[in-house]
Amino acid sequence: MGASLQSALARGTVFARIARFHPELTAFRRDLHAHPELGFEEVYTSGRVVEALKVCGVDSIHTGLGKTGVVALVHGAGHSARQSGRMIGLRADMDALPLHEHNECAWKSSRPGLMHGCGHDGHTTMLLGAARYLAETRRFDGTAVLIFQPGEEGFAGARAMIEDGLFERFPCEKVFAQHNSPETPLGVIGITPGPMQAAVDRIEIIVRGKGGHGARPHQAVDPVLVAGHIITAVQSVVARNLSAFDQAVVSLCSMQGGHAGAMSVIPGEVTLVGTVRTYSESVQDHVEDRLRQLCSGVAQGFGASAELVYERVYPATVNTVPEANFAADVAAQLVGDDRVWRNMTPSMGGEDFSFMLQVKPGAYIRIGQGLPHGPGPHPLHNSRYDFNDEILPLGAALHASLVEQSLGLVQA
Repeated sequence: MGASLQSALARGTVFARIARFHPELTAFRRDLHAHPELGFEEVYTSGRVVEALKVCGVDSIHTGLGKTGVVALVHGAGHSARQSGRMIGLRADMDALPLHEHNECAWKSSRPGLMHGCGHDGHTTMLLGAARYLAETRRFDGTAVLIFQPGEEGFAGARAMIEDGLFERFPCEKVFAQHNSPETPLGVIGITPGPMQAAVDRIEIIVRGKGGHGARPHQAVDPVLVAGHIITAVQSVVARNLSAFDQAVVSLCSMQGGHAGAMSVIPGEVTLVGTVRTYSESVQDHVEDRLRQLCSGVAQGFGASAELVYERVYPATVNTVPEANFAADVAAQLVGDDRVWRNMTPSMGGEDFSFMLQVKPGAYIRIGQGLPHGPGPHPLHNSRYDFNDEILPLGAALHASLVEQSLGLVQA
């Protein structure tokens, strides 16, 4: 990374020191990218993380939390002298996506049908960069808890680690996480006090009618017709049942019924699958209630029935206000206040870091990896997405600075 780009991204001694081993971080990130693994299958990834943590010289490494999760501890210089019990948690996710990669880079996925399409390879590497810096300098009083989490992409790996005693074994005072943002200009850091990511719910609507011959529809109760009316009616839930000041998305994304080779067979059943995204539990409850009433009512009007299966997958990711403001202040010292978006527009995407924020104060931060003045070429979960290695030192420096300023700088 050239000196001009370094100065454009960040400033300060933490960033400068981490930038010296930027090539090593880049090589590590690209190795992870070439070896993607799904949730709870991150055997290679967690093994590489453990190897790297040993080289960094962390004080202890703990494996097996949430199946393939890894936790490392780094004690600050003031730890042994005063036996400070304060702990700050930093979390990175490790898993990849069931997606075939269409990039042609030297480090493209070596596993067909799997790729790091969300940048978790970069998140893991940024936390390892922070681990190396913190272990080398130890300019804080307390303990940094470095959490390498499996299974973020739909497997609720954060919840699995918590259920395995993460915060009982390592009672963090607060916890922070970062996610790259291709839509955000390079080096811009965004955060919002309060809701940052939406709750993720899965809905399945099973419409049951009476099958029959397509030439004699009057003898059947057509669930395809009923499903079509439900699809249209569902769009009224947000538009006509919620205040304009509330925010929600209801999307039906799949319709399964009948057989494409049977043009004259009316099926007996059709299934719709989709998602609901909300920021507040009260809105979430209201949407579920209205969907249940609406689907049942529409179906009954045609002499059919409709069953709603409503699954709450991830809760909303809600930053606690003091921690969000603190993280924004730390970021401003790294990149300048003009490069920190303190009221970033929340995303309707989901994030299982939400489980950690349900039990600990903390904040979820987005770090821009787009072009210098705008979005990057490919969004998250795209087959041509790749993590931008230019932000590795910045993300690592932000992690490390959150620890140092939470636990107090100690003079060497």
